[in-house]
Formats: sequence, structure tokens, C-alpha cells
Amino acid sequence: METIVLRDEFIKLGQALKAAGLCDTGAQAKTVIQEGLVSVNGQVETQRGKKLYAGDEVSFEGQTVKIVDKS
Repeated sequence: METIVLRDEFIKLGQALKAAGLCDTGAQAKTVIQEGLVSVNGQVETQRGKKLYAGDEVSFEGQTVKIVDKS
């Protein structure tokens, strides 16, 4: 499982997909999120601006990324 270390309090879903290398562009991230292909903590998420905090898990195309705190 890959991890993304938070620099701030949260990261938005679209940014997380790009940071993890699951999407190449913001437009691609927007499309896959709106199509219901991404889940956050096991629930389908369709808002690319969804704020993710430490402990959240994002799944897309069989890959899971965990959001972790910077400490």
C-alpha cells in the first residue's frame, strides 16, 4: 500500500490521486471521480474536492493509498 504524507491538515481527493501517480492530470482525476470509480474508506466518492485527512484510504483500479500525518 502506498502512502501520501500530508504537508497540511488535509489534501483534496483529486490532488491525492495525482500525488500517488494514479492519475496523470487533474482532468483525468476529475473524470474518474465523477464516474464513481474512486472510493474513500470503502465508500464511492464523487466529489474531487473531498478533503482527506490522516487515516483515510483512497482506492482506484485495485490500488489503495493511505493518507498519513507528517509526524
